[in-house]
Amino acid sequence: MRDIFSKLDKYEIKIRKAVNSHLHGNFNSIFKGTGLEFADLRTYQYGDDVRTIDWITTAKGHGAYVKIFKEEKEQTVFFLLDVSGSQKVGAEGKMKIDRAKEVCGVLALSAIKESSSVGLYCFSDQKELYLKPETGINFAYKFVLKLFGNVPKSSKTNIRSALGFALDVLKKKSVIILISDFLDENYIDNLRALAKKHDLVIIQLYDKRENSLPNLGIIPIIDRETNSVNWINTSSKTFKSQMHNSFKEKGGMLQKISRQYKTSYLSISADEDFVPRLIELFRIRK
Repeated sequence: MRDIFSKLDKYEIKIRKAVNSHLHGNFNSIFKGTGLEFADLRTYQYGDDVRTIDWITTAKGHGAYVKIFKEEKEQTVFFLLDVSGSQKVGAEGKMKIDRAKEVCGVLALSAIKESSSVGLYCFSDQKELYLKPETGINFAYKFVLKLFGNVPKSSKTNIRSALGFALDVLKKKSVIILISDFLDENYIDNLRALAKKHDLVIIQLYDKRENSLPNLGIIPIIDRETNSVNWINTSSKTFKSQMHNSFKEKGGMLQKISRQYKTSYLSISADEDFVPRLIELFRIRK
């Protein structure tokens, strides 16, 4: 486990150096969120953001008032990690779940170094692992140990339920980093609700073969969540078109939600070097 922690730490240092070099030291941008809580009211002044106007007080007829916010001392960064069977696709050591855990681990270390309180919820169609938000280097070791040692009990997926858990547990506005392949249905309403309430970062993991299979003729495909076997014709243009369109539609839907609610979205292939992609995430959130 020390080897894993050392590997993640090297990735984290590499990202930190790149961000500080090219983005003028704005490393904590991915974790800062809004970090604000209501403190007081004052009269409106020319140039104030109209979105801060307290309309209830203003409506009383004694002039326009705006809300004053103060920065919260502790920012919570909460990870929602999909560990269902569909994540176990790809070459040994380069499966989606391998990359997902590495991405989660690296960002968690970064957040803890930025003095954020960090939590974790690994899910399938049930709760697989839950770590309440904590701080400190000792918790970082515990986080990595639990993350990489977790063996899911179920292979199925229920993203809707996981998002519902986060909505119930996290009362204050937090930075939520959702890592999944999003191969599920009926979770959009909860995703929108989460995006409205929190500062959401969406990271989509995928395997290139989910977008385009080579021409291998008729082959058996195993569904990792149900263990059922389906025979498909990989040479069929219709099948290839449906596969490509389905993949494109899923990514497009996530990007649309990101634009609508001003969240961050990033897609990462399981077999690529994810460090440059995470550096891009800091650039997006600058």
